[in-house]
Amino acid sequence: MEGLPGARRGSLLIRTGRRLSYRAIVGLDGLLPGRVNMPSDGGALSASAPFGPAAAPEAAHGPCLVPATAWYRAHLPELAEAPGWLSDGVHVHVIAVPMFGAPGAYLALEQPDAAPLSGPRRALVESVAASVGAALERRGLFEEKAQSAQELRLLEDVLSSVAESVDPLELIETLADGIRSVQTGPRWSAIDLAVLEDAGGEGRVADGWRGSYDASRAPGQPMIRVYKAPRRPLTAYWNNLRDGALAAGRDLRVGVEFRSVMSAGAAAQEALLEEGIRRRVGGIAIAPIDPVALEPAIGRAMAAGIPVITIDTPAAPGSRSLLYVGTDNRAAGRIAGEAMLRFLPQGGEITIQAESFAVPNAHGRIEGFREAIAGSAIRVGSLSENQFDVERAIALAVDVVRSNPGLAGALGVCSENGPSLGQASMKLGRSGDLKVVAFDLVTATVAMLQDGVIHAAVVQREYDMGYRGVQALYEMATRGVAEALADLPASRSIDTGVDLVTLERTPFSSALSDHLASSSARRIANRRLGAGRHERPLNFLVIGMAQRESLVDDERAPVADDSLVGQVMRSCSSLVVDTASGEHQRFGDVAEARRRGARTLVGVPLLSREAVLGVLVLASPQPDACSATDLALIERVAAVAAVVIENARLLSRIKERTRALESLSSRQEALLETIAAMSSPVVPIARGVLVMPIVGALDTHRSGRFIEAMLKEISEHQARVVIIDVTGMAVVDASAANHLAQAARAAGLLGAEVVLVGIAPEAARLMVEQGLDLGAIVTRSTLELGFSYALGKTGGRVVHGRR
Repeated sequence: MEGLPGARRGSLLIRTGRRLSYRAIVGLDGLLPGRVNMPSDGGALSASAPFGPAAAPEAAHGPCLVPATAWYRAHLPELAEAPGWLSDGVHVHVIAVPMFGAPGAYLALEQPDAAPLSGPRRALVESVAASVGAALERRGLFEEKAQSAQELRLLEDVLSSVAESVDPLELIETLADGIRSVQTGPRWSAIDLAVLEDAGGEGRVADGWRGSYDASRAPGQPMIRVYKAPRRPLTAYWNNLRDGALAAGRDLRVGVEFRSVMSAGAAAQEALLEEGIRRRVGGIAIAPIDPVALEPAIGRAMAAGIPVITIDTPAAPGSRSLLYVGTDNRAAGRIAGEAMLRFLPQGGEITIQAESFAVPNAHGRIEGFREAIAGSAIRVGSLSENQFDVERAIALAVDVVRSNPGLAGALGVCSENGPSLGQASMKLGRSGDLKVVAFDLVTATVAMLQDGVIHAAVVQREYDMGYRGVQALYEMATRGVAEALADLPASRSIDTGVDLVTLERTPFSSALSDHLASSSARRIANRRLGAGRHERPLNFLVIGMAQRESLVDDERAPVADDSLVGQVMRSCSSLVVDTASGEHQRFGDVAEARRRGARTLVGVPLLSREAVLGVLVLASPQPDACSATDLALIERVAAVAAVVIENARLLSRIKERTRALESLSSRQEALLETIAAMSSPVVPIARGVLVMPIVGALDTHRSGRFIEAMLKEISEHQARVVIIDVTGMAVVDASAANHLAQAARAAGLLGAEVVLVGIAPEAARLMVEQGLDLGAIVTRSTLELGFSYALGKTGGRVVHGRR
């Protein structure tokens, strides 16, 4: 602007999809009610020239002049409505900023007349535009790398959900958190997962399914269940820690239960500790909300022989807990202070916001930060704590930024504090100007890093905390506490480390994309496989300090034709809807989304082979919020989610079928047991005489059971003769003869004699032809003759009488 005589106002607009977005405005502060939030909508691109702004489409082909009234009417309408502020003849000089071979941004500079730029002034402006383009290209490359890394992590997280059963609530949280992290532009206000209830074939594309809804035909009507993601998820930190703990459990083949509460603070965590003591878990890892208040419960667990360690947050001084696994918070605070010194080399006043000053984490980070800035021109003007209340955090941030126009920087000590300070800077027009250093990479922090609202984030390695915490408990449970501790630092503290992350790579920080890639690689490198050989089942309890936001999990509805969901499922293709247009006003869900403030509505089918499993529905308050690139990513994510759901259903069906087969096998085995018992019963018919008929085949398995039953009955009845009746045997072959001989020898060892009766003539002939030898077994042709022989052996006799 200094190169243009008379220029007082200017702006930088960047092309995002089919619209422009303000990233910088100079000279308009006194004309608007407040400072323009950055980034801010800058109007549509020209319909005739897709790369040019609406008021100056020719700017896509080179510098041009446009009347200021027309420019502001198209791109800053709230300013155009204020009459009398523009002098006659004022024009806006629009210069395209080249990015990757095409106009990607525009400089809009006011000048008092319509005289074209020439000479040194034109050269200067074009040089500035080229420099801006180079900077934006570099930033764009880092953003693209970051988005690719985030997409890979998102797909990895979704695929890791494949299990025997999938929790749709956790799946939609993973999808929504990941999509919002990757796609910062659309500002998705709502993300829903509508899943078709598994109805054994409903929704198959090959069957030509149609979702026609008729209230009179409720039976058989396809139904969906809708799961809604929270609007402001700040659980990424604890989700990562939980994932690390569960991954360690899988690798070590132990049970890990993750529980997390916040509403009742230390009291709720104490209740979980007591529950773990009652259940006699193998060990407990806890992130204490109030370490001092929880110390008695920790002591009771240790007295019960249950090892307790702390993760994320150190224990109280003198605690009986055995180990701390987490960040060296003082060192992390120094890193944050060093970053602030680089952002504010001239110094200035800053504000600090924490969740609670009672939490040791916050105390250590603030002390480390003060150590780093000691002796510099940076001074801490105010401190505030939001007491774990997100809304309070935003309100406190807005108050401090509004009340101190000269505020130069802000430190967010805990995960939600950085985004809260960032929101305040955007709301009050301080975006980019207020230097914000945050902690942790929650979804909002990632978005604000990409938008330049947050300048750096000190990122903890929470996944490692969960993994190494469970690993430490496993070592204590399997090797003994003393031996496990002997291999650990004398400080009884494991520092999992931090990374300083900025959007672009710098000599003192990692680029967002590099950090995401390296953290994924570190997860794999830190795994410890091949363990899990322990005498007794091990179960560990991990207790966090973030409460899961309540989600809607019971919304059921029929699939209707007059809905976005029905249209997407019927056509098996994605649909992007402008809720302000009249094209889809008949759709009930579109009208409802419009009433809730959505301007863009997107439906993407979950397609798996030939079936439609559901629809992913996204809403944004911005017009034209979903570009082709955005839609392509959502479709890739939806495809992976469909695989997860289908695999979970398949595994569930396999498990059900396995249970059914096991039940059938058990019933069959019981039936065979009954048949076996009935086919060879033992009947005592006289003192010292048993009869055992054999029906069917006498194979090896049945022979063993037959001999076992015979010996038992001989012992119980003191039998001297056992009559084996083979009249009902299917075949008397060499194998059967051998089994009968074995039975006779076994009976002989107990002092009993076996008499074989009922050999059919055909069986006798076959035995002679095959040379089968029954040894010394006594044989009789009929049961009557066998019984007479047995009585003779036992001193009895048969008495025949008449009436």
